[in-house]
Amino acid sequence: MGRVVVVGSINADLVATVPRLPERGETVLATSFARYHGGKGANAAVAAARAGAQVTMIGAVGTDADGDAQLRSLVAEEVATGSVWRASEPTGVALIAVDADGANQIVVAPGANGRITPDQATEAVAAAGPGDVLLVSLEVPLDAVVAAADAARRNGMLVVLDPAPVRDLPDDLLAGVICTPNRGELSRLASTHDLEAAASRLLGRGVSAVVVTLGDQGAAVWEPSGQAAFDALTTEAIDTTGAGDCFSGVLAAALADGVPLRSAVARANAAAGLSVAAAGARAGMPGADAIERALA
Repeated sequence: MGRVVVVGSINADLVATVPRLPERGETVLATSFARYHGGKGANAAVAAARAGAQVTMIGAVGTDADGDAQLRSLVAEEVATGSVWRASEPTGVALIAVDADGANQIVVAPGANGRITPDQATEAVAAAGPGDVLLVSLEVPLDAVVAAADAARRNGMLVVLDPAPVRDLPDDLLAGVICTPNRGELSRLASTHDLEAAASRLLGRGVSAVVVTLGDQGAAVWEPSGQAAFDALTTEAIDTTGAGDCFSGVLAAALADGVPLRSAVARANAAAGLSVAAAGARAGMPGADAIERALA
């Protein structure tokens, strides 16, 4: 199996469980509160490692206790952390509300994540090569993401882009990437709510494949050669936080193992379905054996 190199965020997740998500300006009393390890990048790195990949994390944490805890958690998951820097800013924090159906609202304070530079983002990428996969997401500075993707393409690596939090993206970042938006992110990226039209627009901008995560409706893939759909697993959702990160991480791991794209999507779709059955972004992320059983 090739390596998965992840450029992304590392956060502490502060999670309040609520009867329902608040409306604008409304206060809702939580029924419980918990603290978890998180960050889109770190979550995806853990998902890829549990799926069997060798994973290198590129990111930044503070010199605070949260930074120490985040590094220990990644090391415990056998994620290489030699390219995680300690910044003067505090470790990033995500404030998350989760309702009785597992749906969530998330606000992220980037903290140290905002200090990742293009040079730092490309350091570990430069040591990778063909057969390895770069996975990037957007809770870190865009110039660092673009630099990492450029370096990966020069090294003959596949690039998987999780375009969240969604923002306008330059065509040179999209060139040749496998893009993994959810339904809302795809609509924002392509300025249309029609999924097929939106995917077509992204393909027209140079994306090699659009892989859309659709929650309890599964996932869909658009490539220049055609489209495929994947049903969701029938799983009671306890907490959907991190499901998209799990999907992208397992997709990257499968691609690094040489699995064809559509089979890799089926694997990622199964893993994401399993991941929502536990509270917190990472607790439900499955190992390779559990994914195989779900596929069977």
